Amino acid sequence: MPVEVADTYAEAFRSLYVEFLITARDRHWLDIAVQNATGHGSSSIMCDCEAGLDRYVGPGGDESVATPDGRPGAICQLHVPRFWKHRVDALEKALLARVSQNVLTCPTARCFHIEAPEDKSKSYRLGRKLAFFGDGFESLQNRFDRKMWVVPTMGGEFCIDRRFGYHDGVMGGNLWFAAESEDASLDAAVLAVEACRSVPGVITPFPGGIASSGSKAGSRYSFLFASTNDPFCPTLSDNPDVESELPAGCQSVMEIIINGRDLTAVSAATQASITAVQNIPGLQLITAGNYGGRLGKSWVWLKPDNHPDA
Repeated sequence: MPVEVADTYAEAFRSLYVEFLITARDRHWLDIAVQNATGHGSSSIMCDCEAGLDRYVGPGGDESVATPDGRPGAICQLHVPRFWKHRVDALEKALLARVSQNVLTCPTARCFHIEAPEDKSKSYRLGRKLAFFGDGFESLQNRFDRKMWVVPTMGGEFCIDRRFGYHDGVMGGNLWFAAESEDASLDAAVLAVEACRSVPGVITPFPGGIASSGSKAGSRYSFLFASTNDPFCPTLSDNPDVESELPAGCQSVMEIIINGRDLTAVSAATQASITAVQNIPGLQLITAGNYGGRLGKSWVWLKPDNHPDA
């Protein structure tokens, strides 16, 4: 029997994001570069950005998308909230730190933009800034039918495109999987993350794409921006100080968070996830987090057919 899907929405919000393509000699070194470049990028609550893998491209991945050097590649995204006051500078700082410290240093890796930015005023001169590592021996050269910065390194050389554009995106799409057991909620979340991988233009930034510690805004402690979402904590369902919102018998709730290029991509990933988990034994409810419109205006309806104007 298909699982119940709540007639609600995930309250996403606008972001600023940048994409970059990493290539490497083989999948082993590509995965290492991706894992390091997107690490500690789960939540903008205390991370410099939210980061993740969009999809693999080229050999061994989506072969309809060719990589400039013909090697295995991976598209990554970094997001920061639009409501951050210094969002443009913050995103550039995160991009420079992650590429310079984790892609430049990774054996055989190269870094490309996804497409040349049309508006140079909305781009970062990442290649030029990273190329200073060459200590005067860096140079602009024609590589892979484009002009790139080439930095001599002990391992050989590192190639990187000159400019990387940034764009308006969406972050904070989410799904919650309430189940009779931890195994069931985790199995559902894993399948949902895999479904998101099939949708171009989105990332699931938490560990393995999954958050077991879903949060609510604010706290009883004045120094915290966010804290445990007690109405959805199974071990607190019988606590007299908590108004539990869990179905009877629920033992675990796992969450996935979906960021993406736009609301269309995040909505498509949401629907793919819901479809993928329909028949998980022990899964009781699929719902999502929202805050009555206080957080963001990018609403991702779980049942869009019920809301034709969504």
